[in-house]
Amino acid sequence: MNNEAIFRVLVCWLAAAAVLTGIYTHSFKKTASTYIFGMFAICGVLLPDWEFFDRGFTHWLTPVQVDHDPCPKSLGKSSSPARFRLQPMRLAVYITVYGFAFYKWWNFIIST
Repeated sequence: MNNEAIFRVLVCWLAAAAVLTGIYTHSFKKTASTYIFGMFAICGVLLPDWEFFDRGFTHWLTPVQVDHDPCPKSLGKSSSPARFRLQPMRLAVYITVYGFAFYKWWNFIIST
């Protein structure tokens, strides 16, 4: 699946989650916050420039050098997308940011 197809599927699931939140809470504010939180979460995973973040975290503040090689497999790079490679610092940043955001969203949803 390409990014557009994944984005469509995730947005459909997000819409279903927002509708269920609205039915459960009877609150437009909570439904809207669910949708907005979900869109930020989806875009935070799908939209970043993964070639930029596929470097060591100490190099994130320097410009990226782009090689215009028509056949990147000839350089010995792996064929898996950079998004699915596990890097401890990126994983720690994602867990911290999304964990805190999910915690705040959940507290808002269960509040009366």
